[in-house]
Amino acid sequence: MPGKENSMFGHYNVPLSIAQEGISLSVQKDGKNLIYKRDCLGEQFEKHILAGKGKILLNPVEPVNRPKALTSYLLIEFEKALLSKPKETRTIFLRFPLEIGVYISTDTDFEILDIFTLTKQKFTLYGDPRNGVICKYWKSPVYSTIPSLSTLQEGLIDLAVTNTNSHWIELTKAVFNAYGMKLYYNNKTVSMKANINIKTKDTAETEFIDTPLQKGMKKSLEIYASRKISIVKPKFIMEFGL
Repeated sequence: MPGKENSMFGHYNVPLSIAQEGISLSVQKDGKNLIYKRDCLGEQFEKHILAGKGKILLNPVEPVNRPKALTSYLLIEFEKALLSKPKETRTIFLRFPLEIGVYISTDTDFEILDIFTLTKQKFTLYGDPRNGVICKYWKSPVYSTIPSLSTLQEGLIDLAVTNTNSHWIELTKAVFNAYGMKLYYNNKTVSMKANINIKTKDTAETEFIDTPLQKGMKKSLEIYASRKISIVKPKFIMEFGL
């Protein structure tokens, strides 16, 4: 099982105070209201909540919100290129940067309070300046088996790579749409499962699968699912090269 066990994710009663791996956050009473405070690697954030009670949920969210929500796309560049055999499917594992969402809940509703991350943030352009798309950028090794990793900094993508062609194809990156992301977590691992179907030497399609990496994992409360409208397609067509 990858990662060190941690107890940060989950539901909490108010008041609360948590400190772990460079993160400290608290929700305390302030008269009839509440005050939320967070410090992540020296970045401080505070919010006043006009409610006297509620529960707090901490769980991983789609990793495209910090430092600003500029895009719904995540590009993961492979540290080493892959060569995919014709007419075959193989599974690999990639790392992705974690973002942690803090929600306050009543009996019927959840509201996002804060999103923070322990990872460095970078953006890139996939495609040309006129027709390309801005993506959150991450570089990852490629693994054949589940690696060990820092549970509060990185998660795992279980990626099934299918080459539909009759010839070998080189793959150097994968681009994903946050509207399709399905995150699951337990005390040691945050994960997503996805497919990439290689159509030609320059095009591929990615999509997520709504299933956990391991039995017993909890499903994260999604931010992008609540924003989804009918014209948004959760798949992504990589048409500017692999």
